Amino acid sequence: MQQELQYIISQTQISESSVKNTIKLLNEDCTIPFISRYRKETTGNLDEVEIGDIVKYKDLFEALQKRKKAILKALQEQEVLTIELSNKVEDCKDITTLEDFYLPYKKSRKTKAETARKKGLEPLAKIIMSQNANNIESIAYKYVKDNVNSLEDALEGARHIITEWINERTDIRNGLRGQIERHAQIVTKVVKSKKEEDSAQKFRNYFDWSESLQRIPSHRLLAILRAENEGFIKLKIEVDKDFALSKIEQRIIKSNNACAEQIELAIKDAFKRLLFPSLSNEALQNSKDKADEAAISIFAKNLKQLLLGSPLGEKRVLALDPGFKSGCKLVCLDEKGDLKHNETIYPHAPQNDSISAIKKISNLAEAYKIDAIAIGNGTASRETEALIKKIHFKNDIQVFVVSEAGASIYSASKTAREEFPDYDVTVRGSVSIGRRLQDPLAELVKIDAKSIGVGQYQHDVDQNKLQRQLDLVVENCVNSVGVNINTASKSLLSYVSGIGPKLAENICNYRTEIGGFKSRADIKKVARLGRKAFEQSAGFLRIKKAKNPLDDSSVHPERYALIKQMAKDVKISIEELIGNPEALDKIILKNYISEDVGILTLEDIISELKKPGLDIREQAKVFTFNQNIKTINDVSSGQLLPGIVNNITAFGCFVDIGIKESGLIHVSNLSDSFVKDVNEHVSLHQQIIVNVLEVDVTRKRIQLKLEK
Repeated sequence: MQQELQYIISQTQISESSVKNTIKLLNEDCTIPFISRYRKETTGNLDEVEIGDIVKYKDLFEALQKRKKAILKALQEQEVLTIELSNKVEDCKDITTLEDFYLPYKKSRKTKAETARKKGLEPLAKIIMSQNANNIESIAYKYVKDNVNSLEDALEGARHIITEWINERTDIRNGLRGQIERHAQIVTKVVKSKKEEDSAQKFRNYFDWSESLQRIPSHRLLAILRAENEGFIKLKIEVDKDFALSKIEQRIIKSNNACAEQIELAIKDAFKRLLFPSLSNEALQNSKDKADEAAISIFAKNLKQLLLGSPLGEKRVLALDPGFKSGCKLVCLDEKGDLKHNETIYPHAPQNDSISAIKKISNLAEAYKIDAIAIGNGTASRETEALIKKIHFKNDIQVFVVSEAGASIYSASKTAREEFPDYDVTVRGSVSIGRRLQDPLAELVKIDAKSIGVGQYQHDVDQNKLQRQLDLVVENCVNSVGVNINTASKSLLSYVSGIGPKLAENICNYRTEIGGFKSRADIKKVARLGRKAFEQSAGFLRIKKAKNPLDDSSVHPERYALIKQMAKDVKISIEELIGNPEALDKIILKNYISEDVGILTLEDIISELKKPGLDIREQAKVFTFNQNIKTINDVSSGQLLPGIVNNITAFGCFVDIGIKESGLIHVSNLSDSFVKDVNEHVSLHQQIIVNVLEVDVTRKRIQLKLEK
């Protein structure tokens, strides 16, 4: 435990008591959202990011310990394990050092050194390494027998053994590793036979490229690796070979005789055949890992902003999935997102039945008392929006353009089939567009986050790390908003702290059976939902119009008695206390501090009671593109255009200006000052004004600048 504690502290710089208490909670099967929200005193007010770091390094420490255990077992089986060796293994603080130490003992396939040993040439290798013999050739002649056919065979075999020794020396590996880390260049050359292919042109910047491996931006490294993977370029890592060899020679060669000549040859062989291939691959992989982390971090930030996008709320919505030849799929949804009507209209080419479409939409809007219209942002979106703007509705109806990203994935998914078994994918996709307007979070959790399209090279990064991080983001978003247990889908419930897919299914089944939950106490009656699951989930599950108003708040049931006492002390009921800032401000918090409850928890409770069930998300806002911009041919330098940020990357952000092609605001055009983090200047789905700097119609690229 102490080793684990010190390891995590060294990596996170979080206090010992906070780390120790957090590990204890994690070992008790507490979730990150629960710990960060309801155990602030225990952790020292750590947020979900800091707790996530503790989880990350706890897992890394456990993986390191598991590897140490495997190595110790292997050494014991080889009958070479001593107390000294055991201590050296236990003292390793990272996996690289551990693997370097284990290298001489690792059982490998047949090597040149092993072949030489079997020929009895190891004593000759030791004589050469001693560097004392001046007549090494005459000594080597003594080994010319049996399988050793000549003097050169004897010397070469001895050098192979020396080469292996050099490769296994930790000081030499670390020295070369440091040189590669500091000075290596990543160099690329185009594969000539593929140079003219259309699909190669997006990588043409890297047809002849050289850059410091240490300083290459994450997005550029991932682009280069993708180009190599697709066969358009060849990649290699380069260092100053002569400098590297001289540094190794300085560590080994201590004489100026024939032995030194043999060692020098062995050093060159070790560098070319073993050391550099291994360590350059290691350096490239380390750089790839860092690039993965950067890309995953960007994806996670984008996903969080997308999930916490502005909801319209419980409004009746008419949703349209636009199209030309196949028509526009239309659905009407009630306040809860339930499907009430669906059909297809054909207002655009080739049918051009706009009169009938306008009449149909107008009648449906009145019949279903529609509050808002959601239009998918795909093909024919602008034309459909223009059509809607022509309609004179009897009531004030807001019109929104909604991102379709991932809608087709959802419509063909098992979740969609379970929700709408009697409807085809086109209807399901339209429903998803409408529900995204009502509540983006509730709808987007049904889709694999990797399909939403707000990442950077998400298919090139470590998929396991990406999935873990995205799951964590979804979980944190769902729990920060809270979930209405009587309307939430199985997908949404599965991300609630302590629930998971199976309990989410059980909750939905029990909800159907009883006709809805009346109180949080009812949750305890769900099959297989035990004490721990209730503790972890109850505070994040909301029940509207419950008998106890606290059931529709983020106050945990474990604190209901405390609030009852607060209300009693100020001589009003709990109902009168909730939403009553004047009465709540009279409460002297220090009077309620106990062994279990500290000032942080009390402040959270008061804040929640002042505005119970407050949604942390902003309200949805209507947005309109420039109606004169229909294609890239309508865009020209100097125009000021409204746009919506639809993706954020390390090198800038992409902006939807209402046409097929998104424009790019390069990081240098986000601000007149240095930009450390793009997210400090823009957020996903933010409505902004951009200045068009350059339009390349041929390459379909638009350069933009953010207007303040």
